[in-house]
Amino acid sequence: MTLVKAYAAVSATSGLRPSTIERREPGAHDVEIAIEFCGLCHSDVHTIRSEWGPAKYPLVPGHEIVGIVSRVGESVEGFTVGERVGVGCMVDSCRECDSCLEGFEQYCEVGNVGTYNVADPRNGGAITQGGYSQGIVVDENYVVHIPEGMDPAAAAPLLCAGVTTYSPLRYLDVQEGDKVGVVGLGGLGHMAVKIAKALGATVTVFTTSPSKAEAAKALGADHVVVSTDAAQMESAKKSLNAIIDTVAAVHDINAYLRTLARDGALIQLGLPSEKMPPVDPGLLIRGRLAYGGSLIGGIAETQEMLDFCAEHGVVCDIELVSADELDGAYDRLVAGDVKYRFVLDVSTL
Repeated sequence: MTLVKAYAAVSATSGLRPSTIERREPGAHDVEIAIEFCGLCHSDVHTIRSEWGPAKYPLVPGHEIVGIVSRVGESVEGFTVGERVGVGCMVDSCRECDSCLEGFEQYCEVGNVGTYNVADPRNGGAITQGGYSQGIVVDENYVVHIPEGMDPAAAAPLLCAGVTTYSPLRYLDVQEGDKVGVVGLGGLGHMAVKIAKALGATVTVFTTSPSKAEAAKALGADHVVVSTDAAQMESAKKSLNAIIDTVAAVHDINAYLRTLARDGALIQLGLPSEKMPPVDPGLLIRGRLAYGGSLIGGIAETQEMLDFCAEHGVVCDIELVSADELDGAYDRLVAGDVKYRFVLDVSTL
C-alpha cells in the first residue's frame, strides 16, 4: 500500500479536511497516476453532504482527474510512465454484460464502480476514493489519454462535464446545420454550447437570467431565449432539432418540447432532487418527438470526446482553487457563482 495526502469529508456536515488515504500497489493491469488537477462537480457536493443517500465516510470525492503516469503494471500495454492521462466517473464495471461489451460501461447492468463512494469488488470491497488526492491506481481499461497540448487543468472537467454533453449530441447525430437548444448555462450547459458549435450546429441557449445573454454569446451561442419571457418562447416554437437540458432544478419540460420541430428530441442531463411536472404525451405524439436521458459516457467515447475537443480547441472555462478553498468553492458552486467549473490544484495538498 502507498499512503497519499487527500482532502476528505468525515460526515455530512464536516466539510473537507486534510487526510491521508491508502492506495493499492499497482497490479498487472493497473496504472498509478500522480494527480495534478481534479475538477469539482456538483455531484461531489451532493455526495459528501449525503443528499443522494448516506455517504460512506470518510470520503474523498473527485471524478475529473488529470495526472501523470508514475508506474504501470507488468501487463499494461497502452500507457507509459511520464504521459498525461485522465480518469473520469468510473474505475471499473462488470466487463461482461451487453452494455460493457458494446462500450457503454456507464450503463453496466451489474453496476459500474464509481470513482468514489462505491465498494470495489476487485479490490476486496474497499470503498473507492476519488481525485482530491495526490495519487490514484486505476485499471488501464478505465484510464484515458489526455491529448498533447491540451491544458491539463481545463481538460479535467471534460472527463465528466465534457463527455456528459458530448455523448447525447453524438447519440442524436448532431451535424453541421442542425439547430440545437441548450437549457441552462452552468458547467454542463457551457460545454454543451461549445461542443454543439464545434459539431457545426446553430445553438440557442435558454436561460431564466437575461444577464447571461452576453456570456452565452461569448461562448458561441447564436441565439439566447429568456425562458420566462412568453413572447420569446413563442417565437422559438418548432425551431429546433434537438435540446440538451442541463438544469437540475424542478422545471416544466413541456415549455421546451414546444420549441422542437417535428422529429426533434430533448435529452435530460440534469437530475432534480424532487419530482418534475408531468410531460404532456400529446406534445410528443403530435410532433413525433422523443424525450430521453443520458448518463456520462463510455470509456472509448470519453477518449473520442477528448480527441475531438483537442482537434477543435475546446476546453472548459475554469477557476483554479487550492485545497483550503474547497469548502468555499462548494458553497459558491451551490450558489451558481462560478464560470463555469472549479478545478482543484492538487499541488496545494
